[in-house]
Amino acid sequence: MKAVVYNGPRDVSVKNVPDAKIEQPNDVIVKITTTNICGSDLHMYEGRTDFKPGGVFGHENTGEVVEVGPGISRIKKGDQVSLPFNIGCGFCKNCEAGLTAFCLTVNPGMAGAAYGFADMGPFPGGQAEYLRVPYGDFNCLRLPEDAREKQDDYAFLSDIFPTGWHSTRLAGLKPGESIVIYGAGPVGLMAALSAIIQGASKVMVVDRHPDRLALAEQIGCIPIDDSKASPVAQVLAQTRGEGADRGCECVGYQCHEPHGHEIPNLTMNNLVGSVRFTGGIGVVGIFLPKDPGAADQFAKQGEIAFDMGLFWFKGQSIGTGQANIKHYNRHLRNLIHAGRAKPSWIISHRLPLEQAPTAYQHFDARDNGWTKVVLKPAA
Repeated sequence: MKAVVYNGPRDVSVKNVPDAKIEQPNDVIVKITTTNICGSDLHMYEGRTDFKPGGVFGHENTGEVVEVGPGISRIKKGDQVSLPFNIGCGFCKNCEAGLTAFCLTVNPGMAGAAYGFADMGPFPGGQAEYLRVPYGDFNCLRLPEDAREKQDDYAFLSDIFPTGWHSTRLAGLKPGESIVIYGAGPVGLMAALSAIIQGASKVMVVDRHPDRLALAEQIGCIPIDDSKASPVAQVLAQTRGEGADRGCECVGYQCHEPHGHEIPNLTMNNLVGSVRFTGGIGVVGIFLPKDPGAADQFAKQGEIAFDMGLFWFKGQSIGTGQANIKHYNRHLRNLIHAGRAKPSWIISHRLPLEQAPTAYQHFDARDNGWTKVVLKPAA
């Protein structure tokens, strides 16, 4: 089968790899119909992780079940399914508590596993024609009868819509509160959509790319261009000097200032300054224990200079970590089905799998208009 294979920094190609096959009785094989390029794929694409050459990318996967193992009882051949990027067993103490991003079974020695992701187990990604899904009864979310019609919306259930929602929950957002979101990439835009659905009174989105800020403005957000003036000052001006009630970090450890210089602590410290006293901050942008491509020794160990003094003085709280996709995806699926959410508004490109190398180049360069790429292996 064909798949997107990582060859080295900024080098991927579509190659033939061994076919996905049933390996355990509870496996399911899914024919991938839509798979997205995620911002977190770029950390690996750029060589900023220890993702091994020869691995297959892709953790935002949607498709049709074509084969089930003998231990599968719920999922049937022909089902249209969304696949959470984090793989869970369903029976460890974390999975039973709904913390499926931290499953203790599927990736021995580590809490959590994912498809095609650095340090998240031996599971190939879904930027491919087919994907093996372990513990298929647990990990497959069956989609309703409009699955084909709304495929591009349901494709966001595997990661970024639940992750954006998760960031607002980590921040503690309540209806009527204001929120500032750092990053207008796909996750930041999903956080903005989530905040609006949840009744935020004011949603401010910080970025510097006009095309991404325009998408935020389309759904009623206030765009804040951090290349024009201090984003903290702009947020304070929007909130009568008080600061936003809540804040979300949707950028991660490769954040940089407007001239392109990486400053790993930039967004975190800006959030401390942007959020009011006793406010909450949710962090879903990726921060890794090791960053081999970082410029200094602290950043290489995943350490940043955090403004702990102001954070403590303001009595703020922070929630962090990967989204437990299964905690949200069923409810968000229902919002899409009912027409209450249409996350596909951010899609800029729908491309066949063969064009993945070009898509990675444009998306990585943040070229104008390349806001979200979905790949169609079955096209």
